[in-house]
Amino acid sequence: MRLTQGTFSFLPDLTDDQIRAQIEYCLEQGWAVSVEYTDDPHPRNTYWEMYGHPMFDLRDAAGALEEVDACRKTFPNHYVKVNAFDATLGWEALRLSFIVNRPPEEPGFALDRAEREGRRLAYTTRPAAAGRERS
Repeated sequence: MRLTQGTFSFLPDLTDDQIRAQIEYCLEQGWAVSVEYTDDPHPRNTYWEMYGHPMFDLRDAAGALEEVDACRKTFPNHYVKVNAFDATLGWEALRLSFIVNRPPEEPGFALDRAEREGRRLAYTTRPAAAGRERS
């Protein structure tokens, strides 16, 4: 199962040149860039671990690519994404987020179904790898 979260997630994986182009676009807009990673990409897990610090004053995409590469090397079996935040209105608003690294095997999710009173059904999504040891 291929995880489809964020911009471009239905497309083939971006090349480093395409990642650089997207980061350059973000910097041209004046957005701050950050890199995050996780081994639990559940759709409700909106708080991934931040790698390094947000790059508020960055003006060159090479700096962000160095962070992306370092994160991918440190966590090769995790999901890694780039976020771009716009703070021009006085608060941070996420403008762009896209995955730049995936684990070799994406375990996917399981859908648990439970019957409730009155013929109601409740569904819960859980990672298929929930029982495995986290790295």
